[in-house]
Formats: sequence, structure tokens, C-alpha cells
Amino acid sequence: MALYAIGDLHLHFQSELKARSQIKGRVWKNHEEKFRKNCAKMIRPEDTLVLVGDHSWGRKMAECEEDLQYICDLPGRKILTRGNHDMFWDAKKTNALAQRFAGKLEFLQGNFFSYQDYALVGTKGFTFEGPFYLNQWGQVMGWDEEKEVQAKKIVRRELARLSASFEAAREAGYRKYIMFLHYPPTNILEEHSAFTDMAEAYGAQQVVYAHCHGDSRFYDSIHGDYHGIQYSLVSGDFLKWKPRRILD
Repeated sequence: MALYAIGDLHLHFQSELKARSQIKGRVWKNHEEKFRKNCAKMIRPEDTLVLVGDHSWGRKMAECEEDLQYICDLPGRKILTRGNHDMFWDAKKTNALAQRFAGKLEFLQGNFFSYQDYALVGTKGFTFEGPFYLNQWGQVMGWDEEKEVQAKKIVRRELARLSASFEAAREAGYRKYIMFLHYPPTNILEEHSAFTDMAEAYGAQQVVYAHCHGDSRFYDSIHGDYHGIQYSLVSGDFLKWKPRRILD
């Protein structure tokens, strides 16, 4: 039995035109088939795969049905977290979504799931992405302060959701945690954040995140060991569509 993770599938079986305008580069060519084949080789029925947000380009459930069926058909147990493009998933209606896909998919939002003696906790997360204002040498000289204010509101909301996830697991008796975010835990100006602080406060052993695309963005946030916690980027294009093994 093993635990795997990957994010940003950006499936578009029913929203091809929008995807073509947003996703470019050789790594994205036939990425659905590459990922399907890699899962078939790597993931066994007893394994768990956490899909860390941005599952579909569809805005409504009717535009996502084929994308979600594709995920249902992958091997193993599938746990999903929300991404910023997952418009089909209303956070307040997660229970209804879970009932609709009962026995096929599990949805991580204000709750937790068990893996051996670990609790899998998480939320979408958020980090301020600018716009940043650069000088001629590429140094950040300022940023949009109005958007920063809005970002702080979203961060507080996501922190509350993440805390609820941790607390639910702790009340159930868990003391070992793997934390999943869609957004990176820090932005390009931060060495730590409220999300890294919460990971440390609860003693998470790993933090797994996605959202960062392209060579210029892959190292926007933390990789490897930081304050005793292992941080891993699992964006699909970064992993070349091979799920990352998180735990045995």
C-alpha cells in the first residue's frame, strides 16, 4: 500500500476550447493519456492517490462529468482537494458532492481522511501573487496593495478551513499528519507564512502543494526540508505526469 499525490490535471474533455487558450507547451500534449498510462503502471488498487486541485476546466458540473469520470476510472482510492479553477465544487456543498460520488471519490474540505496511522488534512490555501512591480533588474519594488488586502481575507478563510481539518483529525486521536494545499505555502517574497506556521504548530510531517506551472514558476515556494517538515511540489507538468510517492 502506498500514498501518491499529483495536482493540476486541468482536464478538458468537455471544455477543449478554453483549455487550448490557457495550456501551452509540449509537456501538455496528450497529458491525459500520459497520466492514465503512468497511473496504470504505478498505482495498485490498494494505493491512495491525492489529487491536489485544478481537476477540470469546466465551470459547472455538466461541463465536468467526463473529467470526473476519468478520475473515477483511475486505479486506487482517490481523494480530491479544491483548486482555484474548480468552479464545479462549491465548498459549502462538499457533502452533497461527496454523496454524489460515494464509493468513487472522496473530497477533502474541512474534514480529514485516514491513511495508515496518518491523518490526511488540507484545504485549497491561498498566497498573494501580485501583481508585483519590478525594476529593470527584476527586483520587486512594490505590489498592488488593494489586491493584497483581498488576499489576506482569503488567507484567513483558508486558514480557518485548514484548522478545522487538523482539529477534526486531532479530536479523532491522530497525531501524525500529511498536509495538502493547492496553492504553494509561501509566495516569492515569503520565507514562511501562516500556512507553514500551522504545519509546524500541529507537527505535520509533510506539506504537499501544486499550482506552480512552467520552469519559471516551479521554485516559487519551498522544496525539501524546512524546519523539519518535507515540502513537495506535485504539479502535473513538474512531475511529467508521474504521481509522486508520498508514503509507503
